[in-house]
Amino acid sequence: MPVARAFRWSILAASLAASAALALGGCMQTASPVAMVQPRPDLDAMAYGQPYSAPQPVVVADGGGAIGALRNSFASSPAPMPVGYAAPMAAPMRNGASYHLDAGDKLRVVVYGQEGLTNSYAIDAGGSITMPLIGAVPARGRTTAGLAGEIAARLRNGYIREPSVAVEIETYRPFFILGEVLAPGQYPYVPNMTVESAVAIAGGFSPRAKRDMVTVTHTENGGAMRAVVPLGTPLAPGDTVFVGERWF
Repeated sequence: MPVARAFRWSILAASLAASAALALGGCMQTASPVAMVQPRPDLDAMAYGQPYSAPQPVVVADGGGAIGALRNSFASSPAPMPVGYAAPMAAPMRNGASYHLDAGDKLRVVVYGQEGLTNSYAIDAGGSITMPLIGAVPARGRTTAGLAGEIAARLRNGYIREPSVAVEIETYRPFFILGEVLAPGQYPYVPNMTVESAVAIAGGFSPRAKRDMVTVTHTENGGAMRAVVPLGTPLAPGDTVFVGERWF
């Protein structure tokens, strides 16, 4: 009997030791630790939030499972696309010899000694003027001097021996103003005008207008350029001014 009792106690002790080992092994396989970053306790961060910055990599022990799958999912996600902000556009020369013609401009063409050719011509939507004898003459993108030279060259080709041609701008193409002004719409362009004078022509700002900066779209030679500019920026014929709404 003592031998049998001792044998049973040894079996019970071995079972307890195995259970303790299994429990200790389970504790060692608990989920991996999670790293947490506490925000800085400064007043600016509390009032306005943290400025965006790329997060620093954190090394976390990975035992597989859900945490590993989540980490792999973020690693395979594409990086966010950067946003570009254009600087305010430089104001090109608006009038004079460097001004480039476009549809909507009205021209006075003078061919000296030829009353039948001297007249006012509007540049059509296709960018040309149509004259007697020589027909359509491309004007879009040309200066007044360049257009005068083109007309003279065409007249010289079988019509007039030594033509003398002058071209001047009679009326500029209109500008457009939209958004938070009292009377948005299309208006005749006034030489040497600015964004501020364009707003004044449109009746002034509305009560909800953002008054320090506006968006100007400038089109030239078939291409468009858009920028946020201050009120003193010069405008060109055909420009579109958009006055935004303030948030407070």
